[in-house]
Amino acid sequence: MQIEMLYSKLHRATVTDANLNYIGSITIDEELMEAAKMRVGQKVEILNINNGERFSTYVILGERYKRDICLNGAAARKVQPGDKIIIVAYASYNEKELETYEPKVVILDEKNNITDIEACI
Repeated sequence: MQIEMLYSKLHRATVTDANLNYIGSITIDEELMEAAKMRVGQKVEILNINNGERFSTYVILGERYKRDICLNGAAARKVQPGDKIIIVAYASYNEKELETYEPKVVILDEKNNITDIEACI
């Protein structure tokens, strides 16, 4: 049996831009992606702390160290620059994999710098 579980998340990221005229997705700084073990093209759920919006999109690579968190395309209508969001990735695990299951939570400050990386169990 496969069980869908939290894989990782970027907690309290600050939206740096919202680009309506882009094909779509969320641009995430490469270092932040690596810290959360997220991959280009991976499906993520966006939880907007400011307005309660919840929606799914996929990850595209942002420039390392720019700290960009940019919602693109239709998703740009669901956020404003400055909004706080949680970017959540899920994965499917079997019973054996769950024995060593340890999702990562990357905590960010106001400027999207990493302040801590925690296990979420």
